[in-house]
Amino acid sequence: MKILITGICGFVGSTLAKALIECNSSYEVFGIDNFIRSGSWINKPILEQLGIKVYYGDIRQASDLEILPKADWVIDAAANPSVLAGVDGKTSSSQLIQHNLLGTINLLEYCKTNLAGFILLSTSRVYSIPDLAGIKMQVQNNAYVPEKSQILPYGITLNGVAENYSTQAPISLYGCTKLNSEQLALEYGITFGFPVWVNRCGVMAGAGQFGHPGQGIFAYWIHSYKEKQQLKYIGFGGTGYQVRDCLHPKDLISLFEKQFAEPLKSDKPKIVNISGGVKNSMSLAQLTEWCDNRLGKCTIENTNTERPFDIPWMVLDYNKANQIWNWEPETSIEEVMEDIALFAETKANWCALSAS
Repeated sequence: MKILITGICGFVGSTLAKALIECNSSYEVFGIDNFIRSGSWINKPILEQLGIKVYYGDIRQASDLEILPKADWVIDAAANPSVLAGVDGKTSSSQLIQHNLLGTINLLEYCKTNLAGFILLSTSRVYSIPDLAGIKMQVQNNAYVPEKSQILPYGITLNGVAENYSTQAPISLYGCTKLNSEQLALEYGITFGFPVWVNRCGVMAGAGQFGHPGQGIFAYWIHSYKEKQQLKYIGFGGTGYQVRDCLHPKDLISLFEKQFAEPLKSDKPKIVNISGGVKNSMSLAQLTEWCDNRLGKCTIENTNTERPFDIPWMVLDYNKANQIWNWEPETSIEEVMEDIALFAETKANWCALSAS
């Protein structure tokens, strides 16, 4: 089986490529990357040593895909993953749309031509912000949890946000590009007769992830702690009580293999949440406590700054994936954090590399 991974030299793409080869040596994995993610170039020789071919190209340019061999499956791991993309003054809204939506369209055209299956790594940020932001919270062990006495919005339980929760705007420009990518992927698959699966992922983290907040808060926080960088609690009164779940990308492989094997006319749901869930979730304050114990104290600034699209508690409920695919995360959040910390201890100035 030939598998094309986009954004293959990013953290998620490279981790998936290595895990697929380790899982099944008969897989022929190759990928494409434009290397605009700072530090991504260091993964190219590592992948090539494993026999993984890396093509230089930009999925925003349809002609760049013409150099690629025919694949049986495409795993789309290329995106600008920041919820502030297009509104933070560092990237434009048109750049965001070109990266996350136009790139998907070009990949779907590739799949149409080659009848390749398509797996889209989507995001928890496709879910509507206002009701999420409005959930009444209480504090337990320095972390927000929804108050049990309230009536939660449809599609949300104490186990997290399910697939039937609203995707109505506002969801951020980033979320909009991913939601539209989902819809286009499903339509292309139905119209042109190739399999499509959409996996909405929580925060992914692990060793080798770049120490930049746009890449994911867990790696950024741990690397910053190791390097004794200035850190801030932003929003929610500067408490650090906001909660996110955590998933290691390698835990996706068991799901991919089941999706690879499904027949074209499978009746399984095309969209599922894939996450660490409640058991693998943590607040920023709890992450700080873990870092204090593991890496030594670091100064945290408490601020009253509020940012657009911030929500106090974002945990995806992966129950549907468990019921349909018998899938659940295999790597605990403690293992993920220790994985990152061990890596951080071998790397100097990782945050500077990631931000350059």
